[in-house]
Amino acid sequence: MRLYVFLFLGILSFISCDSNDTNSGNESLPKAVFNQAYNENFDTDSIESILINARNAYVLIDPFMDDVANSVSQIKANGNEVGAYISIGTGENWRSDFNQLQAFLVSTPWAEWEGEYFVNQTTTGILAIMKARIDKIANWGCDWVEFDNMDWIYDNDLRTTYEFQVTQQEGVAYYQELCNYVHSKGMKCMAKNTVENATDFDGVLYESYHNDKNWWDQSGAQSFIIANKLVIINHYNETDCDAVYEEYKNIYGNKISYICEDVTLQAYKHYN
Repeated sequence: MRLYVFLFLGILSFISCDSNDTNSGNESLPKAVFNQAYNENFDTDSIESILINARNAYVLIDPFMDDVANSVSQIKANGNEVGAYISIGTGENWRSDFNQLQAFLVSTPWAEWEGEYFVNQTTTGILAIMKARIDKIANWGCDWVEFDNMDWIYDNDLRTTYEFQVTQQEGVAYYQELCNYVHSKGMKCMAKNTVENATDFDGVLYESYHNDKNWWDQSGAQSFIIANKLVIINHYNETDCDAVYEEYKNIYGNKISYICEDVTLQAYKHYN
């Protein structure tokens, strides 16, 4: 009888270990977050401060910034995962490949962001341009690609104002194909502000505001947390970052990753 008990316990132990292995890549959730790529009101995290302070974190960089690609290996040496920012829903006229993108963009600039133009066509040459960006990012050794403005196709007000030709179906196929391409390069996909039609993405970052918190589809964010995917809230222009963090933990639990633009510090405040 004792032999059967030992065998039963051994089987349970094996099943338990096998189950843990399934999620072994996510055991460190939540992660600290550092953001060198974009800001709302104050300066971003500098490469210098990231190299000093970031450990086992998700670090987002702007791959178009001068010499930032040369720092990827140093950032990763501290156990960090490096994400590279690209806007897939707009063309930015300060990017080196803007002239190539221009034929696939609307002609009127986005009123909220000077120099940005919404993507108007996704079924022609724009995929090759975006894939060329991803090739460079992969060659630099990045771990993630973060897809900014991937929700542009869902905004009917913007569609009317800027007269998008691209359909929702085409836009979804576009970002799904780009995510598949990122995966083919051995990297992960970070969605931005939506997880709609993005079940193959590996994480999501939501932008949160002092007067507009948790505005996104909460069930979508919860679905990523349940799947043990990285869920980041990047909160802007806050006088009490700690209190907002507690608010979000009360909604999503302790697996949420959080970074906050602190009004007093006039810089990002890091958590986790």
